[in-house]
Amino acid sequence: MNLKQQRIDQFQRDGLTFDVIDSGPLDGKPTVLLHGFPETAQSWTDTATYLNAHGFRTYAINQRGYSLGAQPKSRSAYRSAKLVADVHAFLNMINEPVYLVGHDWGAVVAWDVALSHPNQIQHLTAISVPHKAAFLKSMLSSNQLFKSYYMGLFQLPKIPELLFEKFPHIGRSLLKSTGMTEHQLNDFQKDIVGAKRLTGALNWYRGIPFSSNRSLKQKVTVPTLFIWGKYDSAVGQKSVELNKDYMDAPYTEIILDATHWIPTQNAKQLSELIIENITKTQN
Repeated sequence: MNLKQQRIDQFQRDGLTFDVIDSGPLDGKPTVLLHGFPETAQSWTDTATYLNAHGFRTYAINQRGYSLGAQPKSRSAYRSAKLVADVHAFLNMINEPVYLVGHDWGAVVAWDVALSHPNQIQHLTAISVPHKAAFLKSMLSSNQLFKSYYMGLFQLPKIPELLFEKFPHIGRSLLKSTGMTEHQLNDFQKDIVGAKRLTGALNWYRGIPFSSNRSLKQKVTVPTLFIWGKYDSAVGQKSVELNKDYMDAPYTEIILDATHWIPTQNAKQLSELIIENITKTQN
C-alpha cells in the first residue's frame, strides 16, 4: 500500500478492526492522535483541522473499545500491553517515524509507545496526563488519590454503565463538573452511550489490574511536550512537577489556563504549541 496516494480509514490487528480519521495533505508530516475517555477520535477534529492547514497529515484512531469492530469482552484484553500493541501495529503500517499526540488515556498509551518504540516516534506530545511514574508517585504526596476516586468506581462491573445509562442526569452532572461543555456532554451521550461504546471505554479502567508496571521508572528518550490545564479536575499539579524526573530528552512543560479537555476546548492554542515545539526541537 502506498500511503502517499490513498487515505486510511481502517486497520486490523489480532482479529480486530480499528477506525481511523485520516485528514490533511497525503504527503504531510505523519501525526497520530490518540483520544482519551470518554471521547472518540472526533474529539481531535478542530486540532486536526489546524494541523492539516500547516502541513501535517493526521491519523485520529478510534482505539480499542471505541472502534465498534474492536470491542473484545475480556477485561484483560484492555491491559496496557494490548493498547500499545494496537498503536504499534498502526505505526508499522505507516512505516516512518511519526509525531505522536495523546490526551488523557491516549496520553497514557502515548507515553508507553514512546518508551517501547522510541525509534518510531519523532516527537511526543502528552496532554493532561503525565508519565505513569510521576502520576503514581504523586498519590503518596498530594491529593491525587482523592482526585482519582473515579478510577476505582469505573473498575466495578455494571455499576458505571447503570450510572450513565439509567441515571443519565447523575452521569451528566459528574462529567459537567470536570469542565465539559454542553456540546461535549451531548457528544458523549450520542457517541459513547448511544453508539454502544460505553462498556468498551470503561474496560480501559477494568484492565488496569492486568497491566504490568515493569517499565514504570523508565525514562522517555524522545523530544517531548507536556501540556496541562491548571483547572484539571482529574490530574493534580504535583504529578506535573514530578514529570521532568522521567525525561532523558528535550522536554517542555506548559501549563494552560484550561480544564482537562484541552484538545476540544483549546484546539488552536494546542496546535500552535505542538507546531512550535516540534520546530524548536528539530532545529
